[in-house]
Amino acid sequence: MKPLLLIDIDGPLNPYGGKPQRRPDGYTTHRMRPSGWTHDKPLRVWLNHGHGGELLALAEWYELVWATTWKGEANDWVGPHLGLPELPFIDWPVMHGASPRGMFWKTQYVLDYAAGRPFAWIDDEITELDRDWVGRHHLSDALLLRVDHRIGLTRPDFDALADWAAAL
Repeated sequence: MKPLLLIDIDGPLNPYGGKPQRRPDGYTTHRMRPSGWTHDKPLRVWLNHGHGGELLALAEWYELVWATTWKGEANDWVGPHLGLPELPFIDWPVMHGASPRGMFWKTQYVLDYAAGRPFAWIDDEITELDRDWVGRHHLSDALLLRVDHRIGLTRPDFDALADWAAAL
């Protein structure tokens, strides 16, 4: 069984923290209205279409899974722009809730979803507290890859994910 690759959108795929007036090189601007977006203006999402091919290449090593607050809507709004097939997603029981010992709220649910399987997780909010928690509570291999929300995924990130999976 392949390890899981748990993929967050905002930060890793959509470098939302970049300067609003300057789209990052290689990215295209998209305007979206997912169901949780309640503002009058559509949400600005920057996507690098090359990331779809990079993720599909990693599917040789991983089972790809959305680990995003977009949940299943990632398959409607983001996946098609990247050329991704419909992916399973983590259906968070509670979003943005309290977490044990100051960890990121997703961490406990990521471990529940992984259910003991090896996994790599890409997100912009992973901290050392999360790495420590996973190290103590997950008995299989795990790679928690923090991505800068101003930059998004880069070549070294994709290389690290491939190298980690190949070493399992």
